[in-house]
Amino acid sequence: MSAPLNWIQLTGAVELGFIYSLVVIGVYLSFRTLQFPDLTVDGSFPLGAAVAATFIALGINPYAATFAAVLAGACAGMITAWLSTHLRMLNLLAGILTMMALYSVNLRIMGRPNVSLLGEKTLLSGWLGYLPTGLSLGMITIIVALGMYWFLSTRLGLAIRATGSNAKMGRAQGINDRSMIIAGLSASNALVALGGALYAQVHGFADVTMGFGTIIYGLAAVIIGEALFPTRTVFQAIGACILGGIIYFILRAMALNVGFLQASDLNLVTAVMVATAMLLPNLTRKVRKG
Repeated sequence: MSAPLNWIQLTGAVELGFIYSLVVIGVYLSFRTLQFPDLTVDGSFPLGAAVAATFIALGINPYAATFAAVLAGACAGMITAWLSTHLRMLNLLAGILTMMALYSVNLRIMGRPNVSLLGEKTLLSGWLGYLPTGLSLGMITIIVALGMYWFLSTRLGLAIRATGSNAKMGRAQGINDRSMIIAGLSASNALVALGGALYAQVHGFADVTMGFGTIIYGLAAVIIGEALFPTRTVFQAIGACILGGIIYFILRAMALNVGFLQASDLNLVTAVMVATAMLLPNLTRKVRKG
């Protein structure tokens, strides 16, 4: 039987939901807006954590370290886009190659498999340290989400959306679709790296294997958000991404609270939840028609 979540489990799930909401928005930008299946996410998430944790451990200001992590994620997305647009690689293959390369890059950055941040000043130990961690993460997520909404409403953002919707029509209107793919994937992986940087600072460590399954979490949250909430406008879609991320981690915490499941069953629980999330849109559509 499943026991109800206690306050610590619930707040932990919500905090993870806010952190991964940044990843979800990034996945939405690449998968839904650009129609580009980008697997770089599994490498750019630990990249952001590695850069932020290493810089903070060296005594660099946490804000500068987080900004460096965002830039590193943008560079990773740029490489994937360049491989796809200029070397004509398949989108999936370009993402896989970058993801594989980032494993070695992350090890080089950290100098070892993991970096501890215990006792170090982080982004959340400044003025944000006076607020509960969940509230601080929620504020950061909302600010980033509003910034992404503004970005997608600019001429550049509209060009990126047009490229994902119909690349041929975009080229006919004078849009450089290669540049738009590079800009879109750079922004997407910058958001993912920001999520990794926040994860490292909240949990006090960065590990080279922490990106495993990140793309699955992001896709599951996108699907859950789209199934449960309206996504007719960009503002609604971004809001659905945030709520989908929070709901996903709450559901995952509830599933792991079932008596016969163990922590080692996390991947099994994730696979079942993703499969269920894939069925949600059809089920929701049938219910609405009924």
